[in-house]
Amino acid sequence: MRGPAGGIFPVAARIRATGEVMLLAIETTCDETAAAVIARARRQSGAWDRRVLASVVASQERLHARWRGVVPELASRAHVERILPVIAEAVAAAGLTPAGLEAVAVAVRPGLAGSLLVGLAAAKGIAATLALPLVGYDHIAAHLYACRLADPDLVYPCVGLVASGGHTSLFHVRGPLDLERLGGTIDDAAGEAFDKVASLLGLGYPGGPEIERAAAGGNPRAHRLPRPLVADRDRLDLSFSGLKTAVRYLVRPPGAPADTPPPSGAARADLAASFQQAAVDAIVAKLELAVDRTGCRAVAIGGGVAANAALRSAVESLGHRRGLRVTIPPKSLCTDNAAMGAIAWEHLEQGRVDGLDLDIVAGTDRASPLAKNRASPPTENRASPPTENRPAANRSGV
Repeated sequence: MRGPAGGIFPVAARIRATGEVMLLAIETTCDETAAAVIARARRQSGAWDRRVLASVVASQERLHARWRGVVPELASRAHVERILPVIAEAVAAAGLTPAGLEAVAVAVRPGLAGSLLVGLAAAKGIAATLALPLVGYDHIAAHLYACRLADPDLVYPCVGLVASGGHTSLFHVRGPLDLERLGGTIDDAAGEAFDKVASLLGLGYPGGPEIERAAAGGNPRAHRLPRPLVADRDRLDLSFSGLKTAVRYLVRPPGAPADTPPPSGAARADLAASFQQAAVDAIVAKLELAVDRTGCRAVAIGGGVAANAALRSAVESLGHRRGLRVTIPPKSLCTDNAAMGAIAWEHLEQGRVDGLDLDIVAGTDRASPLAKNRASPPTENRASPPTENRPAANRSGV
């Protein structure tokens, strides 16, 4: 389990003394069991601020490494074992008892069905027992809200990018809860491609950090790999399947024996660097096209792949070149965590709460704009219609 950096916990008593209120957020969309306690504070300007008092994440990376991807049934079982200890650790680390909480939030979409149900059951149990307001929030919107935690003065509207093992999508973000999906991957998610290419290169799991480490010693121009859909200026979609296949044919050309060993040394480093550069180029090209389409002067990115140093550098360079304000969360807020569940404060401040009939919406984010999922009135179960029921079997973890 990983907690927040030192120096966060001791402020809990002082925050309570100032009359601020506490939210427990729970995240179990895939293979991270996470809980966080987030305080709401009012700044001198009158604006609301969010302060993370504790954030605990129990990772399942070792559990799924054997299969080089997330096994849904194993993930949900691991959540059952870990959810209560993780919540207890987060509450204690914040210097609270359960009685000190004022609201409970939980990610209810998108994600793996079994994993989502574990978090939702825990959240409902706590909300019912302590008579607390319950809020279900969107995992994808929360990834972008991590930018709000990193920069309280985040500019809206902006172009938002969420890139992870299960999601790669672009949004026109008019506000924390007002997201219009502009486009995204039509096949593999970016992090999924990183996982699969890492496997082709004989690297470990999760693939994101493995590719990044291998690429550090390679030449990104060693191989001319495709940048699918980059030349298509009429659409904001991405594709990583062809890029992954191109690497596969370099590793094992057609007709080569099935037991051909993966490359090693400099050859592997060059392939890793070339693949990483091609993936980053494709993402940044569509991000820039989204800026042109929307006219936004700000960019915010989130998700596990946003922890990749090459992508972060490329987006920052885009910002300098185009005069854009760029917000990228620290790496600890890019991978799945519950601190980004602070987005639930946006719902609570608008009087939006859910009943105990709140349900999950499993699948991916690839079917409909998030904006339409948030148009319902307060106190109504705001779960949107089911999206494509296609759980993400791989995640980057970068």
